[in-house]
Amino acid sequence: MQLSVIIPAYNERHTIGPCLVKVVAAIPAVRKEIVIVDDCSRDGTREWLLAQVDGLSGEDAALELDADGNVVTVAGDASFTIRVLCHAANRGKGGALQTGLAGARGEVIVIQDADLEYDPTDWREMYALIAEREVADVVYGSRFYGRPHRALYFHHFMANRLISFLFNALYNQTLTDIEVCYKMFTRAVRDSLRITADDFGFEVQFSAQVALARRWRIYEIGISYYGRTYDEGKKINWKDGVKALWYLFRFRVAP
Repeated sequence: MQLSVIIPAYNERHTIGPCLVKVVAAIPAVRKEIVIVDDCSRDGTREWLLAQVDGLSGEDAALELDADGNVVTVAGDASFTIRVLCHAANRGKGGALQTGLAGARGEVIVIQDADLEYDPTDWREMYALIAEREVADVVYGSRFYGRPHRALYFHHFMANRLISFLFNALYNQTLTDIEVCYKMFTRAVRDSLRITADDFGFEVQFSAQVALARRWRIYEIGISYYGRTYDEGKKINWKDGVKALWYLFRFRVAP
């Protein structure tokens, strides 16, 4: 099975290169299609992507970065292709994911942020549940299962807990981390989605549609989390948390 990796990117010039090195190296036995959606970056991310990796592919290969931060293809054990899609105007993370999901061709799909908060080596167990053991249609990562988790903001922690608690009560689920980036799912699940949220509301709308379908086998597995501070580039803020609470009720009625 081919794995499609959807990477929304907005102003991630300094992290997108190291991120791609890790993405290519993850579960090397699985062929990967990497779809990067630049959401009208203004810091040189788009220019770097188009010059360095758009159309890049490799067989029995790996990626490295040279001293100048340029991509170098070297001998390795992975097979991959990279496509870069660009927005003419900034639409938000949800908008970028809509574009990426529409263009994904793999039988299994995973969402990957363009920063370094998540570790693609965690895909191994997620992928096994879907493609090898065939017991899952959707696998959520969870940052609350005892793996390395950077201690950051108390209000973020409590907001995440509240959102997940209310989601479970409204949608009859037992997930611990619906706001997590790492969601892996089959192409059949992708084909069933009708995402309209252009902002971080994607996380709630995706989860609402998956839960309300009542036919997908949903699993959750612990992942590592190397969170960023705002000085390091974190983008989500309290306004997104308030909107997420509204989305919980809105998407329960009209997913």
